[in-house]
Amino acid sequence: MTGPTSEKSTVRLKGVREGLWVTLDPNQPIAVLKADLTKLFTQAKHLALSAHVILDTGHFDVPKGLTDELTRFLQAEFHVESVSPPRHETNEPPSQNVQKYDMSSSWRRQQSDALIIAGRVRSGQKIEAKKHLIVLGDVNPGAEIIAGGDILVLGSLLGTASAGQSDSEDAIVLALRFRPIQVQIGCVIAAGLPESGSKTAEYAHVENGCIIVEEYLTANPFNRFTWPEIR
Repeated sequence: MTGPTSEKSTVRLKGVREGLWVTLDPNQPIAVLKADLTKLFTQAKHLALSAHVILDTGHFDVPKGLTDELTRFLQAEFHVESVSPPRHETNEPPSQNVQKYDMSSSWRRQQSDALIIAGRVRSGQKIEAKKHLIVLGDVNPGAEIIAGGDILVLGSLLGTASAGQSDSEDAIVLALRFRPIQVQIGCVIAAGLPESGSKTAEYAHVENGCIIVEEYLTANPFNRFTWPEIR
């Protein structure tokens, strides 16, 4: 939901069926958490009003009073209706390895907003996804695909693709055959991209305020992650 920043945010915000899911590091100073919450909730102010917020602090030891203080802060500043922790099974023991636990239990804890469609997107058609969009087929010239997150085309991308809408420049646009008329990521737009002649999958991403296209397998953009992360 946010553009690139010089420092990594300690808070993540996503919309789920129950309301707004907030993931944060409880070991950070309260002032830092409040500042990062303010940035995200200011951008999503229309969604936060009277919303239910799920406050996920993982399985770290939470400092006494932190949850209560953040609850009062969100209700006073952004008028959320209620704040609660995630629902976990009571017989589920804490894991010694938080990352492994998160991955193994993610199917219970996470709500996916991804849209997966199969078939050719033809000229004149417009497909929109709230979060990620996966197209199992081609996107013809004159077709338009739009997503709030990443766009993955398992075929030829020949039309127009807009990812990270409306303001996230962290998204990518990937296609097995990358020949779009225009690509937009966040607020950055590139049109008339030259054909690379590559016969492998390529992806577009934002770097230094410009859209860059690279071979996916060569660049390996997610190799920097030490453990799988949910996007």
